[in-house]
Amino acid sequence: MKALVIGGTLFIGRELVRQLLAAGHDVTVLHRSAGRALYEGVEEIIGDRNDGDSMRRLLGGRDFELVFDNVYDWQRGTTAEHVEAAASACGGRLERYVFMSSVASYGEGLELSEVAPLAPGDHPESYVRNKAGSERALFRMHQEKGFPVVTLRPPYVYGPGNPFYREAFFWDRFSAGRPVIVPGDGSRLMQFVYVKDLARACLLASQRPEAIGRGFNIAHPAPITQESLVRALARAAGVEPRLVHVPRERIESAGGSVFGPDNLYFGVYYDLPPITQKIDAARELLGFEPAGFEAALGESYAWYKEHHQPPDADYEFEDALLDPGG
Repeated sequence: MKALVIGGTLFIGRELVRQLLAAGHDVTVLHRSAGRALYEGVEEIIGDRNDGDSMRRLLGGRDFELVFDNVYDWQRGTTAEHVEAAASACGGRLERYVFMSSVASYGEGLELSEVAPLAPGDHPESYVRNKAGSERALFRMHQEKGFPVVTLRPPYVYGPGNPFYREAFFWDRFSAGRPVIVPGDGSRLMQFVYVKDLARACLLASQRPEAIGRGFNIAHPAPITQESLVRALARAAGVEPRLVHVPRERIESAGGSVFGPDNLYFGVYYDLPPITQKIDAARELLGFEPAGFEAALGESYAWYKEHHQPPDADYEFEDALLDPGG
């Protein structure tokens, strides 16, 4: 089938392109910057998905059967209007439009199923507003016009090629023989999905007619604590970690940042209030079954050892937190 991947040169998109090619699809990638490495045989369209006129011009008459919308512009934001413009530009032969949303679209909550309400339009976080609003716009298109949309709501995505400083943040510290700061008592919950599983879920969503018009949680079946995460990362690296618990209040008062790059203390975005989800619907309707967490971390660590280049080390902020007299 003719498949378009909006954003197919990094992490999730690149793995998705690989799996689409392996399944025999004719793949085109739309992205903003020329010069990115593409898999052999992939057609390239250069364009800005946040520009509705550009999307209509570039996609008009192309008649893709499958579209996978993976792009979020972290600098400018990608709004519901941007997503709806891209969706509307797709041709009349479209059989499935798979939109990469996020568990953040719920705003908050634990053990959420897909019947949980999405975050309201006035949510204070723009990313949450945009993801939830985009899903609502796409489902409205489905209700009014039969638009064949499926949305996926992953939590933290990990795996080979992760552009965010997350798993590598901890492995760099293990390699340097350093202790790892754990915020508070380390009991804050986190939930994950392996990038290869998420890409496979995209293909499953494109194949199952019963998926149309629905959103799906895609993740490992159970959350883990922050401390459990650090210990699992250490096992993947074959080391015994040194964990130092630091009160979250002290981290915050010292200027700790969950976003980085300065004053990062627990990986990018890894110390946020928990949102956890159930994956029963994905298992039942898509036939989704995730890989084992430990095995997938092992594959991720092997990629890290071969490809990762540690950033220039600056542990001054962490050392100040680790200083009991500081």
